[in-house]
Amino acid sequence: MTMLLIKFSEHISNTLNYHYCMNEKFKSPEQSRVMLSLLMLPSHANFSGKIHGGYVLSLIDQIAFACASKHSGVYCVTASVDVVDFKAPIEVGEMLTLKATVNYVGTSSIVVGIRVDAENIQTGESKHCNSSFLTMVAKDNHGKTVPVPGLKISNETDVRRFARAIKRKEIKKKSAKEIAEANFSDVSYKEELKNYNVEINL
Repeated sequence: MTMLLIKFSEHISNTLNYHYCMNEKFKSPEQSRVMLSLLMLPSHANFSGKIHGGYVLSLIDQIAFACASKHSGVYCVTASVDVVDFKAPIEVGEMLTLKATVNYVGTSSIVVGIRVDAENIQTGESKHCNSSFLTMVAKDNHGKTVPVPGLKISNETDVRRFARAIKRKEIKKKSAKEIAEANFSDVSYKEELKNYNVEINL
């Protein structure tokens, strides 16, 4: 009986939290910020002895989901991985720290920025290893997209992040349009490819 009461209490609490999040018109980045720290083990390494990039990408996706879900109050899915820049290798034995922040919010989409740093736990030396931007989309229990709270901005850093996200969206849209309209069967492209590291045998 006690267990049932606990479960019922948890259900009520989760339901109230859901409605609270959905009723908030704007939320600050601080309300959904997430940080994750893990010690890098030999099992995370690739054949060269460095931490596998695929493992780091998996962590990035997980923390982006947590951050977007905290902001929206509902389940979120990954719509696109817009930018992934690996800046430095990560060594076995280093402490990896991922920080996720909501940078931009649309109607049902949320752009999450992630910074990844690695620290030598013996010397305290830290390095910036990765910067990523993922677009997440909020869904209800039936898989339909739902609106999310707007972003409450109170400092210049968050203003820059929001503006940069808009610019990245504009560049991505323009690039996709140019690629869709380009005729890659044109003879001029075959001539242009001769300037690259490719051998064409048609």
